[in-house]
Amino acid sequence: MKRIAIFASGSGSNAEKIGEYFADRNDVQVTLILTNNPQAGVIQRARKLHIPVVIFDRKTFYDTEQILELLINNKIDLIVLAGFMMLIPAKLVEAFPDRMVNIHPALLPKYGGKGMYGSFVHEAVVANKEKESGITIHFVNQHYDEGNIIFQTSCEVLETDSPDDVADKIHVLEHKHFPKIIDEVLSGLN
Repeated sequence: MKRIAIFASGSGSNAEKIGEYFADRNDVQVTLILTNNPQAGVIQRARKLHIPVVIFDRKTFYDTEQILELLINNKIDLIVLAGFMMLIPAKLVEAFPDRMVNIHPALLPKYGGKGMYGSFVHEAVVANKEKESGITIHFVNQHYDEGNIIFQTSCEVLETDSPDDVADKIHVLEHKHFPKIIDEVLSGLN
């Protein structure tokens, strides 16, 4: 049984799609959902899917070993970042080499790095009159959005598209591809 932990800070639509994708599988389980935001929508989505939720604060995440110990004790095989807004501490990256993936709502290396998330990405894409945007699924390293790319796919950006229009297109791509790519990454793990 391969075990996944999902980190999310927001509404949790990607976490929910991942949970649903693996819900009926007997070889993969979403074991935990972790969040740094006690108001995050992901908490309700996780409860609906009967996935345990762990809420933690910044101090616990950066200054203690509690999260690392929790992941190890739960025998987590893969960590998935699905709208998680904190930089991952080196100790976690080192403990899960090539076993931590993130999704970014743009075609990296464009529109990546600190401060480039969610609506900020889509606003920049529209402001720069890009003809396309997309998603990037990549391994996590110790820098925002710089890990090795696993998968990218794109969508057209029309001149008439607002940032919200682009966001809607990106969500479709995320929900369609992220669970499948996670499944592929898991199948490559020992």
